[in-house]
Amino acid sequence: MLKFIKHHLDTITGIGIYPAISFVLFFGFFLVVLIRLWKADRGHIDHMSALPLARDGRPNTDSAHDH
Repeated sequence: MLKFIKHHLDTITGIGIYPAISFVLFFGFFLVVLIRLWKADRGHIDHMSALPLARDGRPNTDSAHDH
């Protein structure tokens, strides 16, 4: 099965550019996310990390638990 696919891929002209394009897109996306994370405000990161534990969209800042 792999020989069948490889044979057809080898017959396509210019197929070698697709792995390079895939790598550039992946690496570019990775760099954009890394730069955005590096430049993010620490207060925003703290706010977003507290949201899963929040009620009504506001982070829980109380130290006592509600029972």
